[in-house]
Amino acid sequence: MSTTSAVTEPSAAQSANTKGRVIFSSLIGTTIEFFDFYAYATASVLVFPKLFFPNATDINAILSSFAIFGVAFVARPVGSIVFGHFGDKLGRKGTLVASLVTMGLATFLIGLLPPATTPGWVVLAPLLLVVFRFLQGLALGGEWSGAALLATENAPADKRAVWGTFPQLGAPIGFIIANVMYVVMNSFLTTKQFEDFGWRIPFLFSIIMVAIGLYVRLKLVESTSFKKVIEEEKVAKVPLAATFRHHWRAVIAGTFIMLATYVLFYLTTSFTLTYGTATNKVEVARAAAQKAGKPFDASTFVPGLGIDRGLFLWMLIIGVVFFGIFTVVSGPLAEKYGRRRFLLWVTGLIFAFGLAWGLMFGPGTGAAMVGLIVGFTLMGATFGPMAAILPELFPANVRYTGSAIAYNLSSVLGAAPASFVAIALWQFGKGSTVWVGVYLAAAAVLTFVALLLTKETRDAKFEENISA
Repeated sequence: MSTTSAVTEPSAAQSANTKGRVIFSSLIGTTIEFFDFYAYATASVLVFPKLFFPNATDINAILSSFAIFGVAFVARPVGSIVFGHFGDKLGRKGTLVASLVTMGLATFLIGLLPPATTPGWVVLAPLLLVVFRFLQGLALGGEWSGAALLATENAPADKRAVWGTFPQLGAPIGFIIANVMYVVMNSFLTTKQFEDFGWRIPFLFSIIMVAIGLYVRLKLVESTSFKKVIEEEKVAKVPLAATFRHHWRAVIAGTFIMLATYVLFYLTTSFTLTYGTATNKVEVARAAAQKAGKPFDASTFVPGLGIDRGLFLWMLIIGVVFFGIFTVVSGPLAEKYGRRRFLLWVTGLIFAFGLAWGLMFGPGTGAAMVGLIVGFTLMGATFGPMAAILPELFPANVRYTGSAIAYNLSSVLGAAPASFVAIALWQFGKGSTVWVGVYLAAAAVLTFVALLLTKETRDAKFEENISA
């Protein structure tokens, strides 16, 4: 009986986890997760400063909104520990379902929050925004690694980097869906209508996408890699402890390998949206402050590019198309040349892009469009192979925990402070963004060193890699 089970079970798994189902399930899950995340990121720039921090000055309201934006990045390592624990103890499938539900509900509830100007909600509204933002981060902390394992653990040995690009592709797709919704609303709603109810639509809409994602994921079965862990009775009692006891070097390596990717992404999305749409005329800034009944000090005025919000959102969407294209392109290249070698070249280009940042994000709309295209092209090239290289650093019985912690610790170091630091550097430069580029170049140096100190993972054992 046991022999029959051992023979038939893998074939049943293979028939259930078909290529199409695996790819679609990993793709739609990360699409939903990143859609939810981007909906908040965009709202944190466009409306949250005014709705949840109405009594603060313009720049302090933006900084407060970004601070709450950063709460999710503090939550992400916690999510990697929680979801990683259950992913390595109980399996990938159930954990992926739980992360999706958590993210969906938190996002939906943000869409129901009243603004701080509502009587009785001046403190409660921003407080609950922090709580829901924390839950978003908690869920994303477990989602990415699970989706990456879903793709790579079901992929043929010579296609892991290719299959691994599909959960990565969820990032640009989620971004495009979220921002197209904002662009459409910007075209058909007045500013007051958008502030009253329009901003809520993407958050409420996410619940429909969650239902689709759950339907697909519930049809999956566990991967062969995790089943081997169970069969060999090598399930880690405490995955977190086992990870840091035996694989701490891999955690550090993965954290810094991902660092430049995070800094690059949040500079080209959140920061550029703030900087690009900020007025470049002191008279306009003074009039806006007077209209809002706030004091204005011309000596503290920091000019942006003054690009119309709707136009800049379209510019971002165009840039993200290149993000998606080069995410797909990166998979075969990382498979052919190796993850390490390919990423070393891309990271070198990110360094050069950082040094040239001020040449593109400074002169005007045309140069900024070029900068966005170059930035998002590099983003796709560096982000695509991450779903292969990070899981390949760890054995199967701590792979969920290890890859999730590395990915999300990097978010604390790279993503969480990126927008906040960039705004501070923009102010320090009195409108120049040269120092923002230097910040990106510095992150690229750290990633380059981490890659130099890491061995190639393409040909390492994957399915059979189970630590004692």
